[in-house]
Amino acid sequence: MKRCHYIFFLLIALLAACNIIDEPKVNPPVEDTIVLPADSIVLPRDSVVLPPDSVVLPPDTVAVPPDTTILPPDTLSPEKPDQRRNPDYLYDLEALPEITIELTEQSWNQYLQNFDANPNNTIYVPATWTMRKGQDVWRREDIGLRPRGNTSRVRPEGSSGQLHSDGNQFHHAHFGVCFTEYGGKRFFGSDRVILKWFHEDPSYAREVYCYDLFRRFGVWSAPRASYCRLWILIQGDSRPVYMGVYELLEGVRKGWLDERTKNGHLPDDDGNLWKAAWGADLSDFNNVGTANMGVSTDEHQYVYSLKTNKSTGLAAAQKELYDFMEQMRPLPSGSAQLKEYLLEHVDIDLFLRMMAVNVAVGMWDDYWVNKNNYYFYFDSQHRFYFIPFDYDNTLGVSQWGMKDDAATADPLTWGSLEGDRLLCRKIFSIPEFKSQYRNYLLELADSDELFGATGSAARIKKWQQMVKPYLQNDTGEDEIIQDRPASWSSTQQYRLLTGGMGENFFLTRKEAIEHYCKP
Repeated sequence: MKRCHYIFFLLIALLAACNIIDEPKVNPPVEDTIVLPADSIVLPRDSVVLPPDSVVLPPDTVAVPPDTTILPPDTLSPEKPDQRRNPDYLYDLEALPEITIELTEQSWNQYLQNFDANPNNTIYVPATWTMRKGQDVWRREDIGLRPRGNTSRVRPEGSSGQLHSDGNQFHHAHFGVCFTEYGGKRFFGSDRVILKWFHEDPSYAREVYCYDLFRRFGVWSAPRASYCRLWILIQGDSRPVYMGVYELLEGVRKGWLDERTKNGHLPDDDGNLWKAAWGADLSDFNNVGTANMGVSTDEHQYVYSLKTNKSTGLAAAQKELYDFMEQMRPLPSGSAQLKEYLLEHVDIDLFLRMMAVNVAVGMWDDYWVNKNNYYFYFDSQHRFYFIPFDYDNTLGVSQWGMKDDAATADPLTWGSLEGDRLLCRKIFSIPEFKSQYRNYLLELADSDELFGATGSAARIKKWQQMVKPYLQNDTGEDEIIQDRPASWSSTQQYRLLTGGMGENFFLTRKEAIEHYCKP
């Protein structure tokens, strides 16, 4: 028994000596080891540790490069104080801004359902606009987005009846944007813009060229146009849909009026603005009165659609338009009385410059030939101003029955000078006005800064080089620049950059202008 007690106490002594009772085993510290406090949070091995003053963004925030400046639209550049106040900053042919239209899935599905119910609808859905130009990023929330176009309206996603799904096939389509639809401010002076894909224009240049030529030649009423890259982002999708290179076109509404008034072209901006649809020959009011004039809706489209003073001034606007034409009608063509009336009630020089450019570029889907595609404005003194619009069917695009060959057609008898197209018939009956129109055509044709072949080709090439690297897009459509007219054109031979007489549109059109207009 004593031997057992001895062995037991010996074992206790040995265990105590080995220090394995009541004390945990601790590994010796490694050099540079940091011992954390007991309440520290241990992060996973691949975690990113931010500096103490970092700002953590929500998960759906779009990150921009560190040198990007986020600016409200009213901010002025300290280096160029007038740059961001000027609409030319937005419609800049030297730049290719990036525009993202962001919508909730609910709003986008509403857009698609509206289109299925009526492709010609004018219903806006809420969206967010973000534009990056250089290092500046501009963001506008609660804009309105709707379909645009006449015969070229397209459902931008899937097929009829389909709702949105991440990965669906998208298609090129025109979009209308209204910055003030939900109470927002204008964007660089514009309350509306149109985002247009280059429908049946493989040159990616026709309409942009025409609007640029209008402005070069002093047609201040023409909208501005430039280029942009467009994305559609549906919230919740894995990534935005890249739609490709689009035309950024100024909308003709209140912003257009205010900017022209500010620049001194118009005496006021509270007059009556009208949009003219097909059939608007400004001639038949004696027979139909005001029946073709009104405020268009999705259910009924008027030939003459009032765009301002719609809620309170329709009757007065109808009477103004009716009186303008019916007072002109009985005045003898070529008479002194007619000339006096026209000088008092029409901006004649604007009309002659506009028509010279219109006919030079071969625009047959216009007022003079097709009774289509224009706006007009009456100021508070009942003076008439013509506004050209929709210039994609130009520069060698012709159509049988309208203009079989727009390049060789006589510019002095471009359209009807008979009973309809009263405005053209009356204006060109005045020898002084017709002579000035002829001189304007010759001025256009003789200048490389205007319609000359060499200068025109140089401008078009410059724009094409700017947009060419960005044509591949998620729709898979219109990804190649080609120097040819629309596929349906009756004149497939015309080119803008190459060819001689009979092949190059600018050279061929210049020859026709000189043939018919030189004394």
